[in-house]
Amino acid sequence: MDDFDRRILRELEADGRITNAKLAERVNLSPSACLRRVHALEASGLIKGYRAVLDRSRLGVEITVFVMVGLSAHLSKDAREFEAAMEAADEVRECHNITGSVEYLLRVEVESLEAYKAFHADTLGVLPQVASITSHISLGSSKDLRA
Repeated sequence: MDDFDRRILRELEADGRITNAKLAERVNLSPSACLRRVHALEASGLIKGYRAVLDRSRLGVEITVFVMVGLSAHLSKDAREFEAAMEAADEVRECHNITGSVEYLLRVEVESLEAYKAFHADTLGVLPQVASITSHISLGSSKDLRA
């Protein structure tokens, strides 16, 4: 990977819908060379895909909660079962296995506090693997590169 590839990645990360012609212009390559490099980056797996960034508030999502979850046991079976439950929960936008005093950090997006209370009680609260739940409600984000 060279400086051209890094610039291509930076531009695509900022705007995944940029045309190849515009991308080539921004990174100072010919369109054909730029396209070859993009295809190579995709084939290598460095570019995993493209997606739309949605305005979650227009979809009714008003609350983001960061949830720290401690498991009751440190068995791989428990971790797999917890991760499967989080994969199935629509409210969970991210699930990270972390180091520290708890095993998982979740980013949960819901319509209301009532919806979070239901998720807390009916999804997290019924899992036998869960020993502790600590919720942090986001008041806003000054930086979010996912958007």
